[in-house]
Amino acid sequence: MTMTFDLAWWGWLIALLGAFLIGFSKSGIAGLGILAVAMFTWIFPARASVGIILPLLIVGDLVSLAHYRRSAVWSHLLRLIPWAALGLLAGYFALDKLDAALMGKLIGAVLLVVTALQFWRMRSATAMEDASQRIARNIFLVALVGITAGFFTMVANASGPIMIIYLLALDLPKLEFMGTGAWFYFLFNVVKAPLNVSLGLITWQTLSFGLLLTPVVILGGLAGYQTLKRINQNLFEDLALGLTVVAALRLMLG
Repeated sequence: MTMTFDLAWWGWLIALLGAFLIGFSKSGIAGLGILAVAMFTWIFPARASVGIILPLLIVGDLVSLAHYRRSAVWSHLLRLIPWAALGLLAGYFALDKLDAALMGKLIGAVLLVVTALQFWRMRSATAMEDASQRIARNIFLVALVGITAGFFTMVANASGPIMIIYLLALDLPKLEFMGTGAWFYFLFNVVKAPLNVSLGLITWQTLSFGLLLTPVVILGGLAGYQTLKRINQNLFEDLALGLTVVAALRLMLG
């Protein structure tokens, strides 16, 4: 596989834009990451794209942690991590056995429904003030989110939309939203790396190609941080929710 030299100019353009969006989504506008994942699947086979994307995601996570590492709400993370670990393990063993595209369509449909409910809750004057606390204490919901996010981060690097809806439902300020997400993604992406090596998804070739794109991811992360500082909470939530709808539609359409 000689990916580095087989790309046409437009392929390089898509790869560079995808790398920039990975960094930008990690530190700026949550939800753009799923579009970046889609871009790499346009120019590489599915397995190769996973091997290229994961190291770039980790670079993006490090840039995000440099800005938001002190803003995480660890109580939410600690409730979620054990369930997400279970989902990740299930994804590892199911990677070559389940129809990920079919699962993606199902998750996309569920996301559209949940996004509509979240939009109503954010806009409704009669929404209960303590709703976020009830969500955080609902062990069934936390388990469902954790297992689903862990599973899809393993099989398709696609846990972002699920986490966005969950973190929005918790009514986190944008900095706490970014910090909590940054630690979640970093921890699980690091755990996924050796698993992807064992599956043959990450190779020296995918790493060398990713290394070429690393500066672009960092540049995207810096641009995302500057953007986040300049937008208010309502715009941040609207953008995250809107991009989640886009991601859900992409999952449904394949």
